[in-house]
Amino acid sequence: MEAPDGKMRLTDVADTEQVLRLIQSIPSKKAEPFKMWLAKIGNERIDEIVDPEQSIERAIHNYRRLGYSENWINQRIKSIEVRKALTDEWDKSGVNESEEYALLTDLMSKTWSGMNTREYKNHKGLKKENLRDNMTNTELVLNMLAEVAATEISIVKQPDGFDESAQVAKEGAETAKIARKQLEKRTGKSAISKLNAKDLGQQKLDTGKIEGRNHEKQNEKKQKT
Repeated sequence: MEAPDGKMRLTDVADTEQVLRLIQSIPSKKAEPFKMWLAKIGNERIDEIVDPEQSIERAIHNYRRLGYSENWINQRIKSIEVRKALTDEWDKSGVNESEEYALLTDLMSKTWSGMNTREYKNHKGLKKENLRDNMTNTELVLNMLAEVAATEISIVKQPDGFDESAQVAKEGAETAKIARKQLEKRTGKSAISKLNAKDLGQQKLDTGKIEGRNHEKQNEKKQKT
């Protein structure tokens, strides 16, 4: 990695999994809270494997805690179902999950939004965050349209292998591209937003505060009358 003197030097680094493993190996009592947290997370993960519905309920709770609107949460949960249907089709077509799923996802994103996944994340100022968790309602709907269309076309055409699946994915994404263009023409603004999860959550929280103040004012007027 580049050192302060500008030269590339060998550097000790660790990814998230390795850092957590290091924490587990620390004998100090000060590390106990972290070890307890890891045990709790591990237990929750095992519970979710036994009962997948728990993972959905936990996701809904976390989205609410972050300030997302109920409408956005409903769209996001639905998008997970839509994505699963598409990846099931890819699996039937013989697409390699570890490598080719990402390539197909990039192709679809580039087709309907004009940006691949990395470019889309950069547009929103993201790094490792999940792109869908940082989409507006409009972006989620357009992305779902691309995936639903690709799924339906795949069911009809039954592609074999990556190349044919890529053509189907592009055709599905073009459906969403047409819808995006029409929406932008009618609204006069881009359907692709720079807003990310922090902005979306804060907007919801700010809206809640405003609504709360308006409600208090209405109560005050009623009491005076």
